[in-house]
Amino acid sequence: MGRLHISDEQRRRRLGRRHGVAPAHRVLDPVAAARSVVALHATEPASVHLAVAARVDGVGVADIDRALYEERSLAKQLAMRRTLFTFPRERLPAALSGPSDRVARALVVRITGAVARNGIATHPDEWLEEACRAVEGVVREAGALSNAEIRERVPMVRGTVAVGTGRWGQDVHLSPWVCTLLSLRGRLVRGLPTGSWTAPRPRWHATDLWLGAPVETLAPRAAFADLVRLWLERFGPGTLDDIVWWLGATKGIVRTALADLSALEVELDDPSTGYVLPDDVEEEPDMEPWAALLPVLDATTMGWKGRGFYLDPDDVAHLFDTNGNAGTTAWWDGRIVGCWVQSPEGAVRVVTRHRLPRAAVEGLEVEADRLTGWLCGTHVRTTYSSRQMKGEPVG
Repeated sequence: MGRLHISDEQRRRRLGRRHGVAPAHRVLDPVAAARSVVALHATEPASVHLAVAARVDGVGVADIDRALYEERSLAKQLAMRRTLFTFPRERLPAALSGPSDRVARALVVRITGAVARNGIATHPDEWLEEACRAVEGVVREAGALSNAEIRERVPMVRGTVAVGTGRWGQDVHLSPWVCTLLSLRGRLVRGLPTGSWTAPRPRWHATDLWLGAPVETLAPRAAFADLVRLWLERFGPGTLDDIVWWLGATKGIVRTALADLSALEVELDDPSTGYVLPDDVEEEPDMEPWAALLPVLDATTMGWKGRGFYLDPDDVAHLFDTNGNAGTTAWWDGRIVGCWVQSPEGAVRVVTRHRLPRAAVEGLEVEADRLTGWLCGTHVRTTYSSRQMKGEPVG
């Protein structure tokens, strides 16, 4: 008996339903929005709010802030691919014990190497651990501190180190590095910010005080298996390369997780081998065509390494920057068809890549009006503007 075949059309239907982006399948609240894609991308702070708004009807900025800073049912954590995500709180053990721990070990090497090269300490490992103890201590005592406030209280992390050479060289502050390492170790967490939701600056809190208890520790193998399971639930089917890329791990780690989960091999349209969970082989029901507008670096857009089933390869250079970072995206019936921008007055306008049927144009106009109303005149700025967003040709 041959392997089950899951077509690109089936994959697009799964995406629309499971990610809460099809209007008929939106979810109930910010936590459900994060769960729909395992975790929300948070590299750009505004994208968290915009990603929730795209998936939840009737939600406001205050509702999202409440989940982040009052209920604390969502938490920001650096994890997969050294990327900042907003996780549902119950997923922090897997994030910290798996990808965050991998990133932490790499960051220790980077910090100690920079400290040694810049002549800051003779014994950089000892210096780093002392700096971590000092920073965590002042944060616990104060309750919450910004990076600037930490530098005022801990002299040893006031300086900068030179990183890179030539055109890539830059001076990097030590305090954010130390705070980031502490967050990767589960000691500090990004909490109450200063500034607006479109450009907040985080304050650091002791993790156990912010969440009410320390984050549970898992064995790395169990942590990675848990994250791969969650990815397969929301993004599957996907290839080995998709999961390795998303997780920021090795093929060995992912293969072990797939074996632990008894994941099934399926055939994709490429044709390539994809994986699904054993109980996830039912054919996806038909659904009405749908429109959605997603923010830069949205978790749906960035969920796979192989994007051919929802993105025309000829459009990549127009909608992604040269580092592979996605700008805003406009979706029709499970495919990216363009981007969205704002006018000087704040109105959202869709810019499509190709001629679309009338139903698609009308559906995207509805979503543009919805997002314009949600933003209520707020301009969202980004460092990840695609060429299509900027109106630039691709040479």
